[in-house]
Amino acid sequence: MYDALYAFCRAQSSTTPRPRVLFVCLHGAAKSVVGAAHFRRLAAERGLAIDAVAAGTEPDPELAPGAVRGLTADGLTATPSRPRPVTLYDLESAVRVVSFGCDIAAAQGQRVDQWDVPAVGDGYATARERIVANTERLVAELATKH
Repeated sequence: MYDALYAFCRAQSSTTPRPRVLFVCLHGAAKSVVGAAHFRRLAAERGLAIDAVAAGTEPDPELAPGAVRGLTADGLTATPSRPRPVTLYDLESAVRVVSFGCDIAAAQGQRVDQWDVPAVGDGYATARERIVANTERLVAELATKH
């Protein structure tokens, strides 16, 4: 359903979609959401016109409360408001795919980075520290290409 809607909207749009990074975790409820939120923040600080989206291979019904609390404390918004599945459009439109332990193949040969990050439920601060460090490197790398 998502893919057909995205394809239709893309065909109807007169604008080129903004490049984006796809963050994927199993449940789409914590790591991917934290990664996307911090990517958007860091990219904006550098003036990098690349967006970020979060998705899951087996999405939970709601976001992890610890991730939402942690992002709120960081002054960020957890987006999307509920986990959603990764779509073909996500994979095809991403300039980079970041996976948190999911076996996922990007379309068109995009690079898939595998980030080893502890569970957010085991401690937001530790997971956040690792995610932000990786995200800083990714933003710096993409800034040299875009």
